[in-house]
Amino acid sequence: MFNRRRLTQLMAAAALAPASLSAQGRPPLTRIAFGSCADQAKPQPIWDAILEYHPDLFIFAGDNVYGDFNTADATNLRRAYERAETIPGYVALRQGVDHLAVWDDHDYGINDGGGDFPHKAIAKELFLDFWKVPADDVRRTRDGIYDAQIIGPPGMRVQVILMDLRWFRSPLKPSDQRGAPGKERYVPDPDPAKTMLGPAQWDWFADQLFKPAEVRLIVSSTQVLAEGHGWERWGNFPLERQRLLDTIRRSGAKGVVLLSGDRHVGALYRETPTDHYPIYEVTSSGLNMVYWAANEPGPNRVGALYPAANFGVVDIDWWERKIVLALRDEGGTPRRSVTLGFDDLQIGRG
Repeated sequence: MFNRRRLTQLMAAAALAPASLSAQGRPPLTRIAFGSCADQAKPQPIWDAILEYHPDLFIFAGDNVYGDFNTADATNLRRAYERAETIPGYVALRQGVDHLAVWDDHDYGINDGGGDFPHKAIAKELFLDFWKVPADDVRRTRDGIYDAQIIGPPGMRVQVILMDLRWFRSPLKPSDQRGAPGKERYVPDPDPAKTMLGPAQWDWFADQLFKPAEVRLIVSSTQVLAEGHGWERWGNFPLERQRLLDTIRRSGAKGVVLLSGDRHVGALYRETPTDHYPIYEVTSSGLNMVYWAANEPGPNRVGALYPAANFGVVDIDWWERKIVLALRDEGGTPRRSVTLGFDDLQIGRG
């Protein structure tokens, strides 16, 4: 439930909060790339184009390896990570580009998996080790792997919020017409007891939106805005989807953009919640896992699907006060894009 007293406290704290330690001594981010769905057993030529783009930051948005497993030793996941460490482009990016990572189902350990996965603790340990998360990082001691960073000097800060959509998520409601258009695997479940984030992560997420930043990239490994399909998405729990939009609106946070993956197709989406500026979502998937035959309704999609290998980019021009959201192909050519003015996202002038 929305708590007005808590809102007042968070706003006061945000006004006094210093810039993140990660922001000190570095220029503002202007070129951010992200992607998802990289099967370590298949060729990954797209890393050349990503490295040629010269991102200031790369976000691994989930399914960073494919290591589904069903035994306590997590052998398949261990091998997946070992194989990823032999892929030249993957290794070059991890060694030469600042990066952040969150998981999705196939590096969590089970297709479409949620909070009831019995081996999630070992999957978490392997994830944190592969991404070289320090021993004193809070993710080592709390449930889940959600994380957030603020990067850049005051007036040019980018906040990256990485949500964990696996550790706490309730079971999905299976389709009553499996394979039918719009009901391929799951149907919406209005049960108010169902959760995407779990109570602790919901509180944490709400708090993050009060931290000072000009642009906020909310990374959701599964799609938030997309409608018209019955695969995994926030729309499987419509009350949770609405709660996400309401939490953003009530916080007053400006400059929010959603980044997602999972689907093996790329797309751009736009939605205007009640009493709010438009929210855009970029789905980038996959780095090498694609669904060429994808064809689905897109009532709030901007343009057509892009069902070929792709990576997403967020180009920020702080001086012209604009953001370009785009999908680039395996050769680095932009294939889908939209330009947003800072005023469109209600980003104030420094």
